[in-house]
Amino acid sequence: MKQNIYDDIDFFENYAKMPRSVDGLNSAGEWHVLKKMLPDLQGKNVLDLGCGYGWHCIYAKEQGAENVIGIDLSKKMIDKAKEISKHLSIEYHQMPVEDIEFENEQFDIVFSSLTFHYIEDLNIVFRKINQCLKKGGSFVFSIEHPVFTSRPEQDWFKDEKGKRLHWPIDNYQDEGIRETNFLGHQVIKYHRTMASIINTLINANFSIRELSEPKSSDEIIEKYPEMKDELRRPIFMMVTAVKKD
Repeated sequence: MKQNIYDDIDFFENYAKMPRSVDGLNSAGEWHVLKKMLPDLQGKNVLDLGCGYGWHCIYAKEQGAENVIGIDLSKKMIDKAKEISKHLSIEYHQMPVEDIEFENEQFDIVFSSLTFHYIEDLNIVFRKINQCLKKGGSFVFSIEHPVFTSRPEQDWFKDEKGKRLHWPIDNYQDEGIRETNFLGHQVIKYHRTMASIINTLINANFSIRELSEPKSSDEIIEKYPEMKDELRRPIFMMVTAVKKD
């Protein structure tokens, strides 16, 4: 059974209060970099894995994508995505990312935002993505940075007054499950080294075009001053890759 914490009522209500849930992509600290990593979407067939509220599906459609499909395990996420994008022709399916089965070379672009750290076997998923991408098609994704996922606590080291002193890293080479606390709930994530993520991608027949460890934009930090500390360590890792011929 795949983890489906987002259908927990209390968890989902807390998630709904996050800036990126309320304001969409405009309040996602990494979006100003991620959108530049996307190829031209005009007339393309796009698959979004772990689509959540559907913000990226909506963006793809607004940029002229021909067909857009969003996948998410959470029924609450899918229902919310359908509600937000009801004025657009977007196809949504509630299912685990690991279970996708599409036609060979069905999509021009496969996208995923902050989903893969919840998935146990990236090798299988990356190979399925490669299979359903057209030759030369783009695979763009973001994932929690290994510096962020190395410790299950996923928190700053603080002094006795609560001042953030530094971001600790430990057991970096020990890949596997991290039972962490997110929005007041125990959540299972999977830590991998950066080398492991990149090599899994290469072994799935992808060529890497761009790697980013983005900083939040000045506009986001001005809007949410508490995010200034995000400049002290990477929280996201983002990749643009292309299916080899």
